[in-house]
Amino acid sequence: GGSTRAPSRRFSLTRDTARPEGGGRAASGDAPAPARQWPLLTVLCTAGAGLLIVALDPFAEAFRIGAMLIGAALLAGAVLRWVVPSVGMLAVRSRFTDLVTYGLMGGLIVLLALMAQPKPWLDVPFLQNVVHFTIR
Repeated sequence: GGSTRAPSRRFSLTRDTARPEGGGRAASGDAPAPARQWPLLTVLCTAGAGLLIVALDPFAEAFRIGAMLIGAALLAGAVLRWVVPSVGMLAVRSRFTDLVTYGLMGGLIVLLALMAQPKPWLDVPFLQNVVHFTIR
């Protein structure tokens, strides 16, 4: 008859989740979709240009320049996340976590691109000693 079952705890659906701080639209709601997500599109297009340069290899230092462009895109994402109050889908986690993640990853990618062999643009003398000591 008229028995009602208790809701299952194993398959509960999340009905409402909070947006990350600053996760609102970057432009008004009546603006077209690309304009509302301009911070994310800026980062993605810059990183895409870096990937395209690496893939096509149009000039001698293409790998290094392309990788630096990818790192610069992430660093720009960190700056946008810090400066712009509403960055749309660029906001993934809390503002602090996004800043640290985008900043560290972008900085490391740029640093590694500068140190890439052959003929690195940045020479860190103690790294060779560290590698020699650990591989001995």
